[in-house]
Amino acid sequence: MSGAVSLRAHAKVNLGLDVLRRREDGYHELRMIMQTVGLSDEVSLSRRSDGQIHLSCSREDLPADASNLAWKACERIREACGIQDGVDITLEKSIPAAAGLAGGSADAAAVLHGMNELFDLGLSLEELQRIGVKIGADVPYCLLGGTALAEGIGEILTPLPAAPDCAVLIVKPAIDVSTAWVYKNLHLTADTQHPPIDEMLQAIREGDGSRLSALMGNVLEDVTIPAHPVIGEMIAAMKEGGAMGARMSGSGPSVFGLFAEEDRARACLENMKKRWPDAFGTVTEFTKQEPGTV
Repeated sequence: MSGAVSLRAHAKVNLGLDVLRRREDGYHELRMIMQTVGLSDEVSLSRRSDGQIHLSCSREDLPADASNLAWKACERIREACGIQDGVDITLEKSIPAAAGLAGGSADAAAVLHGMNELFDLGLSLEELQRIGVKIGADVPYCLLGGTALAEGIGEILTPLPAAPDCAVLIVKPAIDVSTAWVYKNLHLTADTQHPPIDEMLQAIREGDGSRLSALMGNVLEDVTIPAHPVIGEMIAAMKEGGAMGARMSGSGPSVFGLFAEEDRARACLENMKKRWPDAFGTVTEFTKQEPGTV
């Protein structure tokens, strides 16, 4: 067992997000293409002798208690593996919260990976994912990372070839969006435009980044953009700034654009920051593996 471990918890974007139906259990049947990016939090773990969990976070507006997914992940794996020792968890946040980027789920996944290493548990990825799905639907994917097809409520995962390299511009407007509200107000009809997930999968397999970018879609935009028009304005601004394609990630409000050249992405970010000075923005890239030890 090591005394401390530090990992990167990577944000994700949804290259494609389709909702097929509302299930009888109230959840929605999803079909998504998920992709991790270089934007990440740093998650550090160390053992405590008093049997307690202690969480500290660089963001004072985020909970540092049992409601935090990182804490829940630690609690779940301790229970599953009979761990008596306590754990110190430190979160250095770079991923904005409530942004559609799975920051909380990524932190939880990093805690599960870290606990596996810290206590030399020897759990497989599949075993960690079985624990992770009880914490949140995005956690199994965040444990995997890279490019993947996610089905069911997001827990049925098929790893895909790495998506073509590109520069990724992410901008989050200074608004908050409730995921629960978005799904509650999603009403699928015969006119709903579903993203062409199968065509996107083919573009990934062929390594065709421009086609993949043009095919991207997110059915939740039908709910979120009418309520928050700035999201649609940001998507348009990215396309005007040279993005091969731009979409909302998850239930929003973050918007991301894929660029063939990093310089164009940075120029677009500079222009968008002039228009929306309170927005969060960064230029990053796709990552190809699960969170690794720093």
